[in-house]
Amino acid sequence: MTASSDEIKIKADQSKDAANALFKEKKFKEAIEKYTEAIELHPVSTYYTNRAFCHIKLEAYGYAITDAESALALDPTLTKANYRRASANMALGKFKEALKDLKVVSKRAPGDKDAKQKLDECAKIVKRIEFEKAIEADNDQPSIADTLDLAAMTVEDAYDGPHIKNDTIDEEFVTKMVDRFKEQKKIHKKYAFMIIMAVRKMMREAPSLIDVQVPKDGKLTVCGDVHGQFYDFINIFNFNGFPSSTHAYLFNGDFVDRGSFSLEVILTLFAYKCVFPDRLFLARGNHETDNMNKVYGFEGEVKAKYSEVMFKLFSDTFNALPLAHVIENKILVVHGGLFSRDGVTLDDIRKIDRLAHRQPPNEGLMCELLWSDPQPEPGRGASKRGVGVQFGPDVTKAFLERNNLDMLIRSHEVKEDGYVIEHDGKCVTVFSAPNYW
Repeated sequence: MTASSDEIKIKADQSKDAANALFKEKKFKEAIEKYTEAIELHPVSTYYTNRAFCHIKLEAYGYAITDAESALALDPTLTKANYRRASANMALGKFKEALKDLKVVSKRAPGDKDAKQKLDECAKIVKRIEFEKAIEADNDQPSIADTLDLAAMTVEDAYDGPHIKNDTIDEEFVTKMVDRFKEQKKIHKKYAFMIIMAVRKMMREAPSLIDVQVPKDGKLTVCGDVHGQFYDFINIFNFNGFPSSTHAYLFNGDFVDRGSFSLEVILTLFAYKCVFPDRLFLARGNHETDNMNKVYGFEGEVKAKYSEVMFKLFSDTFNALPLAHVIENKILVVHGGLFSRDGVTLDDIRKIDRLAHRQPPNEGLMCELLWSDPQPEPGRGASKRGVGVQFGPDVTKAFLERNNLDMLIRSHEVKEDGYVIEHDGKCVTVFSAPNYW
């Protein structure tokens, strides 16, 4: 017996209600499944916008844009769909596209303060980007690092935090700095600048792909995204051991954004890099970029705690972060994943001129290293994020065999248990920010 139209609508609403409940519990993947059930039963524009919101929460911005556009196709007047598309485009750094939708939203809902705030924020970013592009066109413009005079910075007598002695960042200083951060206190701006400048110099001298050896009679720990969750980040060291001559660490990008203590996380990592330059390795993630930092909080945090100049120095340093590491000639570690074309070699990665690129382009090897994700199906698929590519187990196998590697380790995706093994054991995702949602 065929269900009536009313019965189908009731079932669709039940699936939608179940999805709403799952969303409130922050079970976004399960909510998507229920919204999909509702859509398959009775495609309604609001179901699409609700599912788009789930995709945004999971950073699947490409899927979110597709759902928002499906909603607009059904109901061109649905303002929420414009808002969802704008939010996804802002996350992807497509601020001009986002601005168009936000203008529509504000026109239709002039009393919506959140929409007005987002419109103003987006408009400012668009103007700032245009201004910065004009400045960058002048090749004679000095780096922000060249304009800093650390010697002229005075540490006031009233400062009661740890001091860097003889211009040397040592383990004692880092330990005291971490203790100070636990009390939610800052270190002096001079010392923060000194740490960043020291790491910037090291990173600019490093290749885009770094070969890593496990310490003799020691170990190497690979960590994924920590996203400014300072106390969880420090717990990694408390449980697993702090960096040392026999215990190396590789942090695989996305140190900042989202969490409230991104500055404390990155200064701790940078300081340990100064103390153990051959035992602490840092890779660039998709959140070590200007667009992400504008949207997800790091830029605002640095400006609030220190200054715009310091954020610009961080940005300049992030541009120099390596893109990949190879452990013992057998394990490739990158933040995102593999590529949209076959035949890529480790030498191709080594040849990437990341210092010339500065901010990652929207396509190509550098972009895909930071943004791509694995998929269970063979072959390649369109990225759920709207940038990068999705790659299957056959793609992983072929890449590893071509480059005489055994495994790919990557991060970039939330995993409930902190890690997941895919692609017949050849692809491991590591994510190190617990209670992320």
